[in-house]
Amino acid sequence: MNDWPEGWSDNNRGPRYGRGSAGAQPEGARVMRQVQRGPAVPPGPRSAYGDPGPAAPPHGAGVPQQPSYVDGRGHDGYGDYDSGYNTGQVYGSPGGRGPDDPTGTPGRGPRPAPNWRRRIKWTAITVATVLVVTSVATYFWADSKLRREVDLSKVIDRPEAGDGTNYLIVGSDSREGMSKDDEKKLHTGGAPGKRTDSMMILHVGDNGDTLISLPRDSDVVVPSYQGSTSGKVYPAQGRHAKLNATYAEDGPTLLVRAIESNTGLHIDHYVEIGFQGFANIVDAVGGVDIDIDKGFKDKWSGADFKSGKQTLNGQQALAFVRTRHAFAASDLQRTKNQQKFLAALAHQVATPSTLLNPFKFYPVTGAGLDSLIVDKDMSLWDLASMFWAMKGVNSGDGTSMNMPISGSTGGNLVWDKTKVKTLVDQLNNDEKVTVSGN
Repeated sequence: MNDWPEGWSDNNRGPRYGRGSAGAQPEGARVMRQVQRGPAVPPGPRSAYGDPGPAAPPHGAGVPQQPSYVDGRGHDGYGDYDSGYNTGQVYGSPGGRGPDDPTGTPGRGPRPAPNWRRRIKWTAITVATVLVVTSVATYFWADSKLRREVDLSKVIDRPEAGDGTNYLIVGSDSREGMSKDDEKKLHTGGAPGKRTDSMMILHVGDNGDTLISLPRDSDVVVPSYQGSTSGKVYPAQGRHAKLNATYAEDGPTLLVRAIESNTGLHIDHYVEIGFQGFANIVDAVGGVDIDIDKGFKDKWSGADFKSGKQTLNGQQALAFVRTRHAFAASDLQRTKNQQKFLAALAHQVATPSTLLNPFKFYPVTGAGLDSLIVDKDMSLWDLASMFWAMKGVNSGDGTSMNMPISGSTGGNLVWDKTKVKTLVDQLNNDEKVTVSGN
């Protein structure tokens, strides 16, 4: 049954374009730019099934003129526009192949070779930058740890400085930072205050380095001096005292004043370390290797050593450098042991295994700097120079000796004035030392 009115059919609904159109004229071409169009259909009447029919009305007669996309061109006059779909190509050259691929194999062109020279250059710059930043940071960190507590400007009537650099190295019996257990373990006792257990002069010069031990019982004349705290000048009274007693009386500045007055040698820098600090440095470096010529025991220091090569920890090292009751030469033998051990310690610290290992370098440096008390003019370079000189002495590049002794009086050791004068003259002129000590 036909649903159309009588006499109507689908093919006689009046002029139209195509099936289902209500317009009297064919619509303008509506073309999707993505679809490739064939040749334009000439205007004219069309049949109900799409044959050519009447021509479309001219532009302006109600239907705007549509752009032509024949061959992908003509979009509002932009003739160069090409979506790439009119020829079947999508995002690339025909077939999806690279323009430089004659074989037609899909993919990109060859990857350029890496510029190794450029990579090496930037790697070197990065490494150098890291090293510089780390070195600068380490320097300021270490410099901030130095305890610059001794003011040598308070020393009066000083002799003129000679050639080279003279360090006064002092080992005190300070118990600073030690608990009762530490005092018992290290056999230090609990005496208040602090005294000097060892004193050495290290001369660093161009003709070899010289390490001179000053026995603590050395007889000296106490000179006039300015009090380190009061600022008062105390006149000389001609009194004699043991060298370590001057330290006990007014600390480092009077000790320096007494040495300079009794020798004529100018002291440029002061370095002091206490019991606990000394043991901490030895432990931080992993122990110190030393060869003991003859075994000895001492209940006072806790020493108990056999002869031969061995590694001493902090507790053992402190006992080694403090022992004097076990030797016939007493303090003179002790000073020799102290020289021997300090030189070995400096050698151990300066080894590549310590300097190039941050897990050892920083603990050793931190322990050492926290333990040292130095003068206000001391720099890290001065401190490094001192350690390298100590290492050189241990390696045989310098001289180790005791201050020349001529005898003793009342338990005090008397210096040989003639030899001392020759020694000081050679040091002031930075000449090779020819004087021998005890």
